[in-house]
Amino acid sequence: MKHLLSAADLDKDQVLELLATAEQMHELQDREVKKLPTLRGRTLVNLFFEDSTRTRSSFELAGKWLSADVVNVSAKGSSVSKGESLRDTAQTVAAMGIDGLVIRHPASGAPHQVAQWVDASVVNAGDGTHEHPTQALLDAYTMRRQIGDLAGAHVVIVGDLTHSRVVRSNLILLQTLGARVTLVAPPTLMPSGVQSWSDTDGFATTYDFDEVLPTADVVMMLRVQKERMSGGFFPTPREYTVGYGLTRDRLQRMAKDAVICHPGPMNRGLEITADAADSARSLILGQVSSGVAVRMSVLYHLLGGANV
Repeated sequence: MKHLLSAADLDKDQVLELLATAEQMHELQDREVKKLPTLRGRTLVNLFFEDSTRTRSSFELAGKWLSADVVNVSAKGSSVSKGESLRDTAQTVAAMGIDGLVIRHPASGAPHQVAQWVDASVVNAGDGTHEHPTQALLDAYTMRRQIGDLAGAHVVIVGDLTHSRVVRSNLILLQTLGARVTLVAPPTLMPSGVQSWSDTDGFATTYDFDEVLPTADVVMMLRVQKERMSGGFFPTPREYTVGYGLTRDRLQRMAKDAVICHPGPMNRGLEITADAADSARSLILGQVSSGVAVRMSVLYHLLGGANV
């Protein structure tokens, strides 16, 4: 595998191999010296056209802990701000002899285009409202560490499905691992044509969060992406929270061993309350920790000579 552009690029064996490698990489975080020589001599560029904290930082740490040389390039500080095209920017960076390019871009499909223009391995770190495959990998990794094999597990994904790039990758990857997925959103945030997102019928959609909540093994809350909204998708924040927020009341009605995920950043008090975000059921900080290990695994398999 040369690139990681979509969760659909991976079959079950490849996913399990990546997660197994991540398990080994995770042990590095407990060491005093967090360094492996695996990617010594390799160069990785993080090319981010959108703001990011978790993804960009975790890719940077992942590359550095594997001993790669890591360069961060943001649109605000590059020739993009002078009008340079995506193609020229990508080809200019690639011409410097890099080995890997991690790209986040507001246009869906941008990483797929870049992969056709450069020889370096390309990792999709989020493209528009399309996909975010490494987020899906780290979510699955976090869930498996807590509840075990995901085959047959019921994962409920709730919130702003229309503007989320996380949901599509998670839907694909979770079904690859045999999980049962239910997507929950108000009608205004349920994407049209959502049933075409998967080649299988292993997922359901509903507008009723309370109906599916008691049967969930994992409840994944999605951020309400107000910066992508150009109109009124719900009457008031309060009404959204009442209908689709993970409140204290809903926290109490979850199944005994059910856990909570959120890809972050969180809108506390909107899609999730502090009671839920900070509860013992919450795996949210674990997702952040897992992100470094999973991205180390991805970089190892793409740049370290391993065939996934």
